[in-house]
Amino acid sequence: MITVKDDTNIVNLRGELESELEFSHEIFGEKFYNTKIKINRLSNSDDVLPITVSERLLEEIDFENNKLVRIVGQLRSYNKNIDNKNRLVLTIFVREIKVAEEDTKDPNNIFLDGFICKAPIYRKTPLGREITDLLVAINRPYNKSDYIPSIVWGRNAKFAKSLKIGDRIQMWGRVQSREYEKKLENGEVLKRVAYEVSISKIKKTSENNNE
Repeated sequence: MITVKDDTNIVNLRGELESELEFSHEIFGEKFYNTKIKINRLSNSDDVLPITVSERLLEEIDFENNKLVRIVGQLRSYNKNIDNKNRLVLTIFVREIKVAEEDTKDPNNIFLDGFICKAPIYRKTPLGREITDLLVAINRPYNKSDYIPSIVWGRNAKFAKSLKIGDRIQMWGRVQSREYEKKLENGEVLKRVAYEVSISKIKKTSENNNE
C-alpha cells in the first residue's frame, strides 16, 4: 500500500504575474482564481504557466504593484470538456505565494513521485535527438490522482522507454509551456499551447503499483 504524501508533487517557481485574475471556482466559501506566471529560461525565451490561487493567499501580497513573486505549489490536472472532447488540463495549484525579494539560479523546478500509467512513447527528432514521452500518475489524498505528461531527453530517454505501466518513478525537472500548431479538417491552422514536465533526472524505485 502506497502512503500518499504531500512531498510527491512539489513545484517551486519564481517569475512575473502576467495576466489579470479570472474567477475559477469556490469551495466552502473560499474563492479560487486563475492567472499566469512568466518565467525566464536560460535560452532567453519564456515559459508562461497557468496557476490557480486562493483569495486568502492573495491577501498577503500587493498584487497590483508586486508582479514578481515566488510560488510553492503542486502541478495538478483535471478533465475539461473542450469542443465536445474531454481534454487534460494542467495548472499549478498555489500553496504559498510571496513577493520575490532575491534572485535565484533555478526559478523553475519540480519534483514528482508517481507511477507510469501509459506505455512510454519513444521517438527521434529529425536531427536524431532521442525523446521518450511519459504519462505519470501522482497520487494525492482522498483517492485523487494527477496525470502529468512528461518528456525525457537523450540517455534518459533510452532508460525511460523500457519502463512498464505500474512502475514507480521519481523525476526532477521543470514545468514548460510549448506552442504548437494543430491543423483542422477544413485546413485551418490553430496555434495552441501545451504544458508538460521536461525531465532532467529520473530514477525507478523498488516499489511499484502492483505490490
